[in-house]
Order: sequence, then C-alpha cells, then structure tokens
Amino acid sequence: MTAFPTPLEFQSKWKTKFFTIWSGQALSLVGSALVQFALVWWLTIKTGSATTLATASLVALLPQIVLGPFAGALVDRWNRRIIMIVADASIALATALLMALFAMDRVMVWHIYLLMFARSLGGAFHYPAMTSSTSLMVPKEHLARVAGINQTLQGIINIFAPPLGALLLGLMPTQNVLAIDIGTALVAILPLLFIAIPQPLRQTDQTTSVAQKTSYWQELGEGFRYVLRWPGLLGIILLAMMLNFLLSPTSALTPLVVTNVFHKGAAELGWLEALFGAGIILAGVILSAWGGFKRRIVTSLSGVIGVGLGVILFGLAPANMFSLLLFAGFLQGFALVFANGPLQAVLQTAIAPEVQGRVFSLLGAGAAAMMPLGLLIAGPIADRLGVQFWYIIGGSICILTTIVAGFIPAIMNIERNQGAAQGVFAPD
Repeated sequence: MTAFPTPLEFQSKWKTKFFTIWSGQALSLVGSALVQFALVWWLTIKTGSATTLATASLVALLPQIVLGPFAGALVDRWNRRIIMIVADASIALATALLMALFAMDRVMVWHIYLLMFARSLGGAFHYPAMTSSTSLMVPKEHLARVAGINQTLQGIINIFAPPLGALLLGLMPTQNVLAIDIGTALVAILPLLFIAIPQPLRQTDQTTSVAQKTSYWQELGEGFRYVLRWPGLLGIILLAMMLNFLLSPTSALTPLVVTNVFHKGAAELGWLEALFGAGIILAGVILSAWGGFKRRIVTSLSGVIGVGLGVILFGLAPANMFSLLLFAGFLQGFALVFANGPLQAVLQTAIAPEVQGRVFSLLGAGAAAMMPLGLLIAGPIADRLGVQFWYIIGGSICILTTIVAGFIPAIMNIERNQGAAQGVFAPD
C-alpha cells in the first residue's frame, strides 16, 4: 500500500515539489490551448457555420455541467494523483486517435465533437483533483500567491496561444499540432509518477477513530448537504453563478461591439483581446507578489466590483473612442485576477480537504451551467435594445450584487467560519 505524505511533510519543502508538478501542468495547458485553437479553426474553415461552433461549445460544457458533481465525489474517494495521471493520459489518447484520423484525412465534424467531449470529461476530473490537492501541497499563507501565478499563466496563454496556434497551423498539418498536445500531456504526467502528493483524511467515527465506510451515493449527498449547511459557502457559489450568468455573454458579444458599434475589424479585436490578457498578466504578477488584503474575501469582492466597472465602461464607450474600449478591456482583465485568485484561495483554505473535490465540482458545474443560459437570454436582449445594453445592465447588477454580498456576515466571515458545515464556528 502506497504511503502518502501528510500535508505537513509535503509543505516542509513544498516549493520544489509543487512547482515541478505545476510546471508540467502549465505546459499541458499550453498544449490544450493550441489544440482548442486548431479544432475551432478547422470547424470554422470546414463548415463556416455558427451553429456548428455553438454546438461544439455546448458539447465541451456538457460534461462539466452534467457529470461534474458526480466526478467530484469520486475525486474525494480516489487517489487524486492517480486521477490526474489517468485524466491527462485519457485526453492524450483521445487526441492521438483524432491525430490518426487527420493523418488519414478521414476527420468528420462529429469526430471533433467527440474529442471535445472527451477532453471536457477528463477536465471534469482533473480540475477538482488538482485544485483540491493544491490546498494540501501549498501552505495556506501562500495560496493566494499561487492563485496569482495561475492567473498570470492564464493571461499569457490568452495572449500567445491564438497567434502561436495560427503560426503552427501555417507551418505544419493539423495532426502535428495535435501531437504537441500529446507531448505536453506526457510532460505533465511524468512528475506525478515520482512525486507523491498528500491525500485528505477520510472522515472517522468519533467514538472509535476508525475511518467510516460510506457508499459513493452517501458521499455524493454529503457534498450537497455540506454546501447547504454552510450559508457563507452557498452564498459564494450562488454569487459566482449569478456573475457568470451576467458576464459570460459579454465575451461572446465582444466581436459584435467591435464590428457593429465601432466599425473595426479583426486587428482591433486582436488588440482588445491582447490588452485583456495584458491586464491579467500584470494583475497576476502583483497578486503573486502581494497576496492581497489580509481578508482575502475583501480582495475578491473588490476585484468583482472592478470587473463590473470595466464592463459598464465597455457598454458606455462611444463609437468614436475605441481607445476607451481598449482601456475597459484591460481593466476587466486586471480586475478579474483579484476577483478569482483570492476567492479560490479562500475556498481552498476554508473547505475541509476531504470534500473539496465535491465542492469545487459543484462550483464549476453551477458556473458552467450559467454560460448557455446567459447567452440564451442576452442574445435577444442585445438584438432588441442594442449590443452595449447588456454590458451596462450586466455590469451594474454585478456591482450591486457584490455590494449586497459585502453586507452578508456569512459571506464576509467565510475565512473564519469553516466549521459552519458541521454546525461549529471558529471564535472571532
């Protein structure tokens, strides 16, 4: 039986071990971004159909929405390191099969859908496994900084992956681009083969101190009850769902703002996306060095208000001030880091390690479910009242909702009431 290091043992010399694993995962994210660009580009050139692209997006979301909560319960039951290895390997295998089809020139649209579904299914297991393991590998006082580093990485990928993908597709066939993703997946798997990571302690019987034997369905239900018993955590999940509902359509509507309102083209849209990514990178560097306010929930809510201000500015920018639109895009990216990074650190610190897989899966599923719903409602409203109207309304509600959250003690005190799910509160 494999011996797992305790969190204390791992964290005694955590930086080398954690960042070795993190570097492999980061490289894998780059490979995944290249594959995503290549597949979307192939669908665009092959079909020229907006319906096809929308269907591909929906297929990629389905595993997270429908299967995410069920995957989270398995993440909490199984060896999280093995889950990450199997998830990465399964995604690489699916990509290899599609690479073979490209090499034989036998690719069909449904093959792309199937691969996107498989990659998303792997991600439904990999994301909660990695996120919940991070809280055991990284000391609590450094979680916000690690979150800042992750946000910086995401910003770099947002800026450089699309042009790099376009360059590679111009230099080599699609199957060779897919091969890069397989190589990066293997690099991500390699450190996990040699570095053992901590596992959460199973719940024990308080009278015998023996690990309780519970069924999968009992633990799945316990994950829902854990959230429902904790008003602060439930409030944060509902807030995240509301914000995703309001803000996810803004990224989909951005090309229409650039073309229909400002009468600009692809180059200007590229500049807007680049400045959004630059805002993420700058804020990520600041957050990784600073760590945020002592009460990280304050940092997070302040970031959400900043995002809302950027979205409103995006909606109010007049057609003759494209520079103002660029600044609004930069502000959104900059503020988004302070909204997301500290919040993840708050949850990693406050939620019991043995249920983090379930909770993070529920959060991801709820947020993902809001994306198609938001698009479904925002589209007709934008068509009737103007594409910028949704930005003004969405940003305003975003700010108002966040201000209201600031007056809810259960949310503001979540960092010191982590016993709430068991009915026990830490002293003030």
